[in-house]
Amino acid sequence: ADGARRWTGAEVEPDDPKLPAGCKALADFVEAPSALLRRLRQIAVADQDDDIVLAVGQRLVTLDGKLRRWDGYVASGLGAAAAEARAAAALQSMKQAREAADHARRAETQATAAIREASRAEDNITVEMERLELRRSGLAERSEIAAADLAEARRAVEEAEKVCHDLPDASATEGQVIAQKEAAEQAQAALAEVRAEAATYARAVSADRQRAEAAKKEQADWRARGAEAEKRQAEFARRIADADGEALRLAEAPDEMERSIAKLTEQSLLASETARAAAAHERAAEEKMRELEGRLADVGEALAAAREGRAGAAARAEAQDARRIEMGRISGEKFECPPPLLPEKIGFEEGSIEAVASESARLERQTQERERIGPVNLVAESELNELEESRASSQSEREELGVAIHRLRGSIGSLNREGRARLLAAFQEVDRHFRSLFTTLFEGGQAHLELVESDDPLEAGLEILAQPPGKRLATLTLLSGGEQALTAIALIFALFLTNPAPICVLDEVDAPLDDANIERFCDLLDRMVGDTDTRYLIVTHNAVTMSRMHRLFGVTMVEKGISRLVSVDLGGAERLLAAE
Repeated sequence: ADGARRWTGAEVEPDDPKLPAGCKALADFVEAPSALLRRLRQIAVADQDDDIVLAVGQRLVTLDGKLRRWDGYVASGLGAAAAEARAAAALQSMKQAREAADHARRAETQATAAIREASRAEDNITVEMERLELRRSGLAERSEIAAADLAEARRAVEEAEKVCHDLPDASATEGQVIAQKEAAEQAQAALAEVRAEAATYARAVSADRQRAEAAKKEQADWRARGAEAEKRQAEFARRIADADGEALRLAEAPDEMERSIAKLTEQSLLASETARAAAAHERAAEEKMRELEGRLADVGEALAAAREGRAGAAARAEAQDARRIEMGRISGEKFECPPPLLPEKIGFEEGSIEAVASESARLERQTQERERIGPVNLVAESELNELEESRASSQSEREELGVAIHRLRGSIGSLNREGRARLLAAFQEVDRHFRSLFTTLFEGGQAHLELVESDDPLEAGLEILAQPPGKRLATLTLLSGGEQALTAIALIFALFLTNPAPICVLDEVDAPLDDANIERFCDLLDRMVGDTDTRYLIVTHNAVTMSRMHRLFGVTMVEKGISRLVSVDLGGAERLLAAE
């Protein structure tokens, strides 16, 4: 309302021009903000335009799509046919655009595939070029090495030629060579025999070492076994001694058990006698309590009657005070003096004035008699009869109301007693379930409910005391968020176990819980499903909780701006998967 551009004066005024006859306002067909109501009331809707006269500021629209303004502006072709034509053209354009988009997508897919093929070919060519380059480098290195080897071989040939040229006679040299070859062969045979013997000795030494190591290891094992055997022998001896002692104790056990049985039997008899006596005392106490409750009801009725009497007396006292004040006002107005001075002023003798009530009654009577001196009331007797009947009826109704009040008070007392009994029974049942569920959820610990602030269960408050494992007993407000959530879940389920309902909706109760606590929560939920006929609806975003449900319901947005409801039957999906 305080913007630079805003609507002002948009309220409908009484002097606004009326629409032409036979036309309806566009405001009767559309809903719009209140700022546009005045404009919509000045737009006339008609079946057709028959040169209808428009006032200044008015417009006319027809069902065939024609628009005419008061200043002569006309626009046609806005009807259903034109809209359908434009819609068909738009649909055709959209279809062509979709086909073009599909064609472009296919072309893009083919181009992308060609690019991938070209990229792979380029990568293959690059790898092949690198491999050829490596081969070329290797061949160049081998060529250089071969050239160096060739030069070295040529030098070696030249040196060999020189050595051959300087050698002595070939026949003598050949004989020496043969002799040296024979000597070498003999030496090689001897060396081979020595090497064979050395290898044999080495294998023998290695085998001996392995056997020695095995013997040492076996010796250590036997020593360990011997020590273990000694320990077992000592253990067996101890067990034998314990068994002997146990046998001696068991030999005396039957007599001891007979004595214990006799003692327990005697205690049982005494306990039975005590229980019977306690039951008799309890019955006597219940009778005493019923008698006291009856007396208490009588006392309550008497107290109520006394309160009513006191209220009546207080009302009468207030009426007398008001009357005294009124009489003082009347005395001041009529006699110009306060009431105590009236006898002296008027000349009444002190003894001639009777009690105030009688004098007031006489004054009222005389006043009434004076007023009755006027016209005679012919219906006075019938009016008196009516008043008497009304008074009798009022008195009867008053007595009936008194009886009804007493009965109502008695009923209230009975309802209160029954309500206290039922409330205490329900409280004890809920507390029992709450203790068990708390221990299950926390895998230990203890908790209980307690009535506080009053001894009357109908007026008392409720306190939750919980002690998780490893912590001290504390109220619910002193626990962590996850512990408070688990405690609240235990209390809710305790209520449903005490008084089951058809449906239970739990909204984000698992939000403060970690995975381990969520598993315990889901296990307890499965147990509750089996123990009660309640259907549980869980609102959650936790994947673990959703995986344990029988059916999922959610909202998805397949297309932008369009939401759809979906449901998944997890039980059916598991059965279908098992069947496959």
